Amino acid sequence: MTKFKMNILFIAGALTLAGCSTLAPDYARTELPVPNSWQDQPDAQSKGLSSEFAQQVPWQEFIKDQRLAQLIELALNSNRSLRETLADVESARATYRIQRADLFPQIDASLSGNRTKASSGDISTSYEAEAGLSGYEIDLFGKNRSLTQAQMETYLASADTAKAAQITLVGEIANAWLTLAADSNLLSLAKETAANAQKTMDITNKRLELGVDSRIDVASAETIYQTARSDIASFTTQVSQDKNALRLLVGEQFEDSLLAGALPQSERLINDVPAGLSSSVLLARPDVLAAEHDLKSANANIGAARAAFFPTVSLTATGGLASSVLSDIFSGGASSIWTLAPTISVPIFNAGENEANLAYSKAQQEKFLAAYEYAIQSAFSEVADALARRATIHEQLEAQEALVAASTRSYELSLARYKNGVDSFQNALEAQRTMYSAKQSLISTQQTDLANRINLYRVLGGGLADTSNENMTTAVTAEEG
Repeated sequence: MTKFKMNILFIAGALTLAGCSTLAPDYARTELPVPNSWQDQPDAQSKGLSSEFAQQVPWQEFIKDQRLAQLIELALNSNRSLRETLADVESARATYRIQRADLFPQIDASLSGNRTKASSGDISTSYEAEAGLSGYEIDLFGKNRSLTQAQMETYLASADTAKAAQITLVGEIANAWLTLAADSNLLSLAKETAANAQKTMDITNKRLELGVDSRIDVASAETIYQTARSDIASFTTQVSQDKNALRLLVGEQFEDSLLAGALPQSERLINDVPAGLSSSVLLARPDVLAAEHDLKSANANIGAARAAFFPTVSLTATGGLASSVLSDIFSGGASSIWTLAPTISVPIFNAGENEANLAYSKAQQEKFLAAYEYAIQSAFSEVADALARRATIHEQLEAQEALVAASTRSYELSLARYKNGVDSFQNALEAQRTMYSAKQSLISTQQTDLANRINLYRVLGGGLADTSNENMTTAVTAEEG
């Protein structure tokens, strides 16, 4: 067997050894550090989305109002903060590709010529064409594969962070839209109250002229009018600020026709949440997945730190042709040349650096494990809070609607009694204030109900039903392999 064939076999054997497993610990998903279900589950009879709710149902199917849907679409394309997050994903992907390149030999080709004149006066010429690799580290113990895996998990974590940012943006747009609608309702209510108070003031002024009412009654009637005037100014400002906040979130100008002048009915705005939700759905929440990918990345870094204790094998090899005539190199008349220079490096003493790196990697793994479990617990708490609000909001809405109806009847009866001289104006004034306050509270409760439904969808991880991380991994590997 020739030396050249032996060298080829040596290189092939070294590359085969490089395919062995890494020294990273086997990853096993931690048990859920939360109960299997929530206490305040939706009613089993509740209508709405099927059991594939949340992650499998995109926001386009959850949001029914086309005005709000168009605003969300604009925001997902134009929000600057989201663009920044998506740029981080591309940066993480590029970093992964850089690290992955260390798994493969870097092959270079060169063509050189040399012409020299000796002291004897003889002139010699030589040409060489070579191709080879330089300083390729054979990954016998999986250090480079561990580092590549760590970068892949970091990339996937950034991708899931971007998904979480998109879901959050969907919720923020919806809540900002609802806030504007609620403030528009409150503004309309204040204008309506001011108009009614103006009519009441006209009545008391006429009765004052007739000597029926006193100036105290006129002044009392004016209090509710001035209160409503103040509210009109306040809510007018708030509506303008709500529009500004919504434009900032969307990231571009939009038509006012996409805005809601009043709170819509819940069945016209969004779908509902099904019953029987399991806490295991939290494992697919993008922010929880991002925390798990960070944990996997730390796990892979332990493998790289362990591999540093073992020898490293590097290989430099070249092969080519040499001739004193340049044309012979391309015509086949040149002589073959090659070099092979394997290098083995064994760590002997580094003042405990490798031990410290391993200890650091293990501590980082513990840190990201705690962060992962805390992400699950935080997600569980967010869902529990939303379900707790959901469990009582219907009763609160019914009570608030009944209060508005009762206070309206009380005001109408008190005003009629006052006009007929049966009752004092103070009773009518108090009834009007109660009615005004009850209507304001009803608007706020309606907004809370709608916002809570959207928040529950968000905290369950709903919003995006797109490419999974497994498909992303396969796509990146296929693209670069």
